[in-house]
Amino acid sequence: MKSSHLHALRRLTDRVLEAPDLTGLSELLTRELPRWLEVPDVSFLIWNRKLDTFEGVVPGRSRLQRVEAGDHGSRRGRYLIADGAIIPPPGPEVEGTLLPLMARSGLVGMLVLGQPEPARLPPFQSREVRLLTQLAHRVALAVENNLFQREIVESERIAALGTMAGMLAHDFRGPMTVIRGYAESFLDADISPAEIHARAEIIMQMVDRLDRMATETLDFARGGGQIVRRPVEVAPILGAIADGLERELAGIEIVRRFALPRPCTGWFDVDKLQRAIGNIAANSRDAMKGAGRFHMAARVEETSVDPEQSPTTSLVLVLADEGPGVPEDLRSRIFEPFVTHGKKRGTGLGLVVSRRFIEDHGGRIELLPPRETPLPDRPNGARFKIVLPLAPPAQNSEDSGQQQG
Repeated sequence: MKSSHLHALRRLTDRVLEAPDLTGLSELLTRELPRWLEVPDVSFLIWNRKLDTFEGVVPGRSRLQRVEAGDHGSRRGRYLIADGAIIPPPGPEVEGTLLPLMARSGLVGMLVLGQPEPARLPPFQSREVRLLTQLAHRVALAVENNLFQREIVESERIAALGTMAGMLAHDFRGPMTVIRGYAESFLDADISPAEIHARAEIIMQMVDRLDRMATETLDFARGGGQIVRRPVEVAPILGAIADGLERELAGIEIVRRFALPRPCTGWFDVDKLQRAIGNIAANSRDAMKGAGRFHMAARVEETSVDPEQSPTTSLVLVLADEGPGVPEDLRSRIFEPFVTHGKKRGTGLGLVVSRRFIEDHGGRIELLPPRETPLPDRPNGARFKIVLPLAPPAQNSEDSGQQQG
């Protein structure tokens, strides 16, 4: 092997741990090793302990592909590099070289090196074997780290899904019991039309609650970015949102303080904005035991969404209730999934989804500190501040076409 190739192989050994994932590592090895080892091909295999088989890392794909018995590492007639030495096959036939990837946890994979061209026996000399051994140690470490990360992510995902499923099963049980009970009551022969109407209203409310729970969960699972912003007049939109909240959340009274210039235009996804505010309002109603005043204040300011950015013209919303406020021990975790307080229903995802929708608009949301001195005409409960840029989305953003609708 040429000295330049040996030097390139050393550089490749240093670059192995920089690969972002198994696919990137596979692309690096299968591209560079044939070139510097002067072999026709290199296969990168991962050992699956659960299935007791090798899986191939296919460049350009994120998933592993199972390797059938008899392929790659299980064939006879190959040299084996182990413990810094090259071991010849028992027979005369030579198909290439196996380079096991041994990590702290044991065998994690295999590199299958084709026969060098022109053919030579043994295929690699002692100094080449030493470099390949060093390379195998680095690759094994990278593979083990990546597999551990995958296991952690998968366990966290499964745990999160389990938590979500458990909470949904628990929270769905109440509305479903009410729906079934009132539906069965329709079988009574002496029920009056007025009672039928009242019970049907309750059933519809329960179905709406189930729908909101399912929507929150799907919004949380799907991730952000799916918004369609259009130019709208801010004051009428906020008024319509307030009207809708009073209709949908029985027992809540909306106190409006809109100090907005005319005209005032903003680029918003109205549905996502309505749901972000609606989630906060629904939490407020629960905190106020089903009835109370919810305050919506709106103004326009020159302010920064990010402290490191220059101020821009933004809509500032302050949403507040007259409940007991957020306990001190929950304030730092209020926007985390599944965090709830004093609620008998809900998924604990409402504020998470609200924050996601606000941030998808390029805005921010924060929980304001409690007032030190209560005011007679102002709420003393939970207060949230939302800052939303009024300017249209950047035309050069990747999703500008989607946002424009």
